[in-house]
Amino acid sequence: MSIEQCRIIHLPKIADPRGNLTFIEGNKHIPFEIKRVYYLYDVPGGAQRGGHAHKELQQVIIAMSGSFDVILDDGYGKWRFHLNRSYYGLYISSMVWREIDNFSSGSVCMVLASTFYEETDYYRDYNEFLTDVQSQK
Repeated sequence: MSIEQCRIIHLPKIADPRGNLTFIEGNKHIPFEIKRVYYLYDVPGGAQRGGHAHKELQQVIIAMSGSFDVILDDGYGKWRFHLNRSYYGLYISSMVWREIDNFSSGSVCMVLASTFYEETDYYRDYNEFLTDVQSQK
């Protein structure tokens, strides 16, 4: 996996005067089966989330409400994505460091994950992540 695979995914949006509807089907709208869903909310102003990478796990991050930025880092370059639409998802492949910042007031960040929680899948030390990324190329 690599940063080149990371991208914005346009999710289905059914417009209706009574309110719009978006749905997500694993292995159809996103490139994996959904094993876990979690969300971040009530993030204090100026706070950052993320600050890790995964060895195997893939994710899609969606701004359900409000907005925030996701910074992706493959060890060679960084890319910033501004998420502010609930019908856009940011697909993140494995072996990509991610940080989330610039949360607007009242924002909700939902994450769809390809695996169940497993601590051994995490890189929490950036230097360890860099060493492993650079040894793979």
